Amino acid sequence: MPRDFGRGLALGRYPPYLVSMRYFARFSPLHAIRDLRVFLSHRHPYELGFLALAMVITTALIAGFVHDSHAERPYVRNIIYVEQWPATRTEAEILARQKIDQVGERARKAEIVRQQKAVQADFKKLDDRLKAMGL
Repeated sequence: MPRDFGRGLALGRYPPYLVSMRYFARFSPLHAIRDLRVFLSHRHPYELGFLALAMVITTALIAGFVHDSHAERPYVRNIIYVEQWPATRTEAEILARQKIDQVGERARKAEIVRQQKAVQADFKKLDDRLKAMGL
């Protein structure tokens, strides 16, 4: 180890330098208020007016964003209906019920496809109008 190791640091008989550097000890709310009063007393009246205006505009923008950020979720019922079948039903009963259900399923799928095509046609109209405007 070199002879000058630790030289300049707070070792041995010297007081530790980190103890004397109490950073937050110099902060005081009273000093801060006094400094603010002195700073504001040296300002021109129009500067204080612009300061107040800037604070009002900033507060209004932040309040608007906070107010607008809250959106309630609509309540959506999530009900699951379950059909209970007897364990003694026959294969013919099962097939008959599947045929009835298949007709309803085809109707539901056809309705979904019809709705999707309607939405697609609406977007096509919008796209054509935007192209006519040059966008």
